[in-house]
Amino acid sequence: MRSRKGALAFLLTAWTLLSLPAAAQVFYPGSVDQKKAEEGAKIPKYDPHDLSGIWRSAGPRVPQPKDPRIGDAHPTPLMGGAPPPPMTPWAQEIFDSRKPSAAESWQSRRVAPAQGNDPVGNCDPLGYPRNLGGTFEIVQTPTEFVQLFDQGRQIREVWTDGRKIPEDDVDPRWYGWATARWEGDSLIIDSFGYDERTWLDGNGWPHSENMKLHEVIRHPDATTLEITMTLDDPKAYTKTWVGNKQTYHLVLPKEQAVMYEYYCVPSEEQTFNEGVRNPAGGDLQHSRPLK
Repeated sequence: MRSRKGALAFLLTAWTLLSLPAAAQVFYPGSVDQKKAEEGAKIPKYDPHDLSGIWRSAGPRVPQPKDPRIGDAHPTPLMGGAPPPPMTPWAQEIFDSRKPSAAESWQSRRVAPAQGNDPVGNCDPLGYPRNLGGTFEIVQTPTEFVQLFDQGRQIREVWTDGRKIPEDDVDPRWYGWATARWEGDSLIIDSFGYDERTWLDGNGWPHSENMKLHEVIRHPDATTLEITMTLDDPKAYTKTWVGNKQTYHLVLPKEQAVMYEYYCVPSEEQTFNEGVRNPAGGDLQHSRPLK
């Protein structure tokens, strides 16, 4: 996916837009202007139960140990860099059939997009937790909070109103079914029902529709968010996959920050593959110069 900066849209929530002065400056996460504005920005009033705002991964990503299933190893956001447990034969067969092409995939597995089968090449939803490695916005209401991910502008709903979702009576979704509750200052999220067509990350780690995620989110100070995740999927992994803590920083100024527009547009993705990714991967047969 690539940013089309010439076509950026300001995607603030309605109440945020109405609260800004008519001539207020807006800042994109990580931009030069945003970094300068952050130095003098007012720190918002701290409420451990207020998770609203735009959050960027604080890094550094944790390098995984040498893994014979991959060959090489480099930092990854998946599960905070915690290495995956052994796969079941079912999962191993799926893993072996996958041909990654995204930049986030490890070199030993990466192929040119024309030769790969990563769903992202077709602009399919990334799913969760693959989409957790970048920037996301949290919008809260009394009954739920919504995560808006920059990559693909995709949405995850998490209900906080105490509802119970019957596991045997719902269809799998790209972003699963998630409910949450507060235990002190920790938000506990339990989710299930993830469409198994999604990859857990760009390397192609698989999961089944039976995958369950348990997350603990903490907001220890005004500008920090911490997420710790545990993945349980007996059909795919022989043990529970326990993740490392992932840390995110609030993008300041909070009231003036907006996210980049990272829609995956199939026609643009194909053009970029043919002009950049395929030739970089040595596939000249499916390459042509960018206009």
